[in-house]
Order: sequence, then structure tokens, then C-alpha cells
Amino acid sequence: MSVIPRTFRRLMVNRVSHKFRDVCSIESVPTPLLKDHEMLIRNRFVGINASDVNFSAGRYDPNIKPPFTCGFEGVGEVVQKGPLVRLPVNQPVAYMSYGAFGEYQIIKEKEALPLPDLKKEYLTLLVSGLTAGISLEKTGEIKAGETVLVTAAAGGTGQFAVQLAKLAGCHVIGTCSSPSKVKLLKELGCDRVINYNEEKLGQVLKAEYPKGVDVVYESVGGTMFDDCVNNLAQHGRLIVIGYISGYQTEKGFNISRTSSSLPQRLLPKCASVRGFFLFGFPKEVKPMAMKLFSLYSTNQLKCLVDNGTHSETGPFIGLESIFDAVDYLYTKKSEGKIVVEIPHPHHSKL
Repeated sequence: MSVIPRTFRRLMVNRVSHKFRDVCSIESVPTPLLKDHEMLIRNRFVGINASDVNFSAGRYDPNIKPPFTCGFEGVGEVVQKGPLVRLPVNQPVAYMSYGAFGEYQIIKEKEALPLPDLKKEYLTLLVSGLTAGISLEKTGEIKAGETVLVTAAAGGTGQFAVQLAKLAGCHVIGTCSSPSKVKLLKELGCDRVINYNEEKLGQVLKAEYPKGVDVVYESVGGTMFDDCVNNLAQHGRLIVIGYISGYQTEKGFNISRTSSSLPQRLLPKCASVRGFFLFGFPKEVKPMAMKLFSLYSTNQLKCLVDNGTHSETGPFIGLESIFDAVDYLYTKKSEGKIVVEIPHPHHSKL
């Protein structure tokens, strides 16, 4: 039976800013008593997301007041539970819940996704996998035979957009920034990989896809967004799942050249730009998670994990390494989902 500590450590945002390292600190807090339907999870792995800096900047909730917790997702095991919780102690679970950057996390049983074992690969299928799966299906409405363009295709969520579009019978184009990522994307099944440091995206699309692309899975923003808008096919759909190129600026976004003329660009093609935010689709989360878990367990889906492979400060182990992991995401060196391992806490007071 697990020994429950009196205190544990977690990251706290002390003032609102996109400069994550500068405004977050590690603090010890008392372990609270559980309510009837709550569980205490000992984290084993937590996920790094581009929007961690958006959350610390208060962009998702302008009314939020510091100090507040951060981190969106974790994988761990149940170490204590309320009297009405049905899951057993020691059950591995995945979850999405604000405040995941800690040694422990309290969640409601309905938020837990039971797992067969504690694998970091399951964490990649949460925010990143679910964003790809739900947005392509519900927002992008992809169909077999269509051409799908995935920007930042070798990243945490891009890897799944590529694979899921291929499984749906689509022709897939992926953008990336290095030769090693080109190789990775080809191994994932990308039909055409564009290293934008060696080829110009707009020129390639106009030359090789003169009819345009049917669906764009777009997470970069700025000039990348402009090239995508300009190369939409008739009835094309551009899914905005993010705009990472601007997250580390004061405004949080880079101005698009096409924004002022967007209606004129979309109307003749009957095309559309559609926003997607994962937490706006709560009913789709569990069914899609079960689908993704099944695809992974049957070897139909690869889950690429980056624990700091190309970082001088890797591997990322412990709460202290979360700061380095967030910085690493913005170096454009990561391949797959950045995951931080949380070892058994030694600093918590018993």
C-alpha cells in the first residue's frame, strides 16, 4: 500500500506572463483531503505543450489571478481514493486536468482514463493525439482520397495528424525544419515532406498541387498560415489548432498578411477557416481516447516520445526539468511529443 505524503511539490505560476521560466516556481503544498469522487494520482509522466506559455500568460482565462497551477496532462497511478471511487488503488490512469505539473494530482474519477500499464506513450495520445483525432474528424471532416497538409508535422500533435490522415485514406503532405525530421515523417507514411528551410512551401504547393489541398492541419501561424490559405482547394477546410510562431510574443500571435483579405480569398473557393480547441469537445474525448489507445495497442499508430533527445539538458526527469522542456519545445529540435518523467518523489514529507 502506498504511503501518502503530508506535502508534495508542484509548479505554480506566480505572475501572468508568456515567459514561463521567469514566472513559475516549485512550491511545497499540503496534500488535501479527498472528496467522495476524487482520487490522488502519483504522476509518472507529464506532457509539455506549446500552450503551456499561453496558460501562464492568462490567455485562456483573462480573469485568472496568480498564483495558480499549470500543466494539462499526466499519466500515473491511483494511490488514494475517495469512498465512492470504483477504480482500485495502484490502477494506472491517464488524465487531462489543469495543474498536472506536480508530483501528485487530484482528479475526479470521471476524468480518469484507465490504462493497462504505465507507459509514457499513452500520454502522447492525450492533448496531442486527441487534438489530431477529434479535429480531423469533426472540424476538418476528412474523407478518403483527399489531400491533407500538416504543418509542424514532426511535432507532438503533427505526428498523429499525419498517421490518422493516412489511416483515413488521404494523401498527406507534411512540413518540417530538418533532414532528420524529413526521415521521421517518411517513416510515418508522409507522401510528400517539405523541409521549409530547403524548399518554399508556397512554391511547392503551387507547382505540385495546382488544384490546392483539401484539408490543412495548421499549428504555426504567421507566414505558414498565409501559404496554407493561398493554396486551399475548392471547398477546402483549414483547421487552426494553434499559432505557435507567436506564442512567445507579448500579443501571443503574429499578424497574418492574408487576414484583411480573408473573405475574398475564401469566398470564390467556398473554402473555410475553422478554429479548434480541444476542451470545446468534452463529449468526444473518451470515445476518441479509446479509439487511439486501441490503434496504439494494435500497432496501427506510432507514439513518438522525445525526452530531450536533442537537448543539452536532457533527459527530462523531475519537476525541475519542466522549465528546460518548455524551452526545448521552442528550439524546433524536438521530434514527437516532449514528455517529462516524474520519479518517485523524495522531497515530499511523509
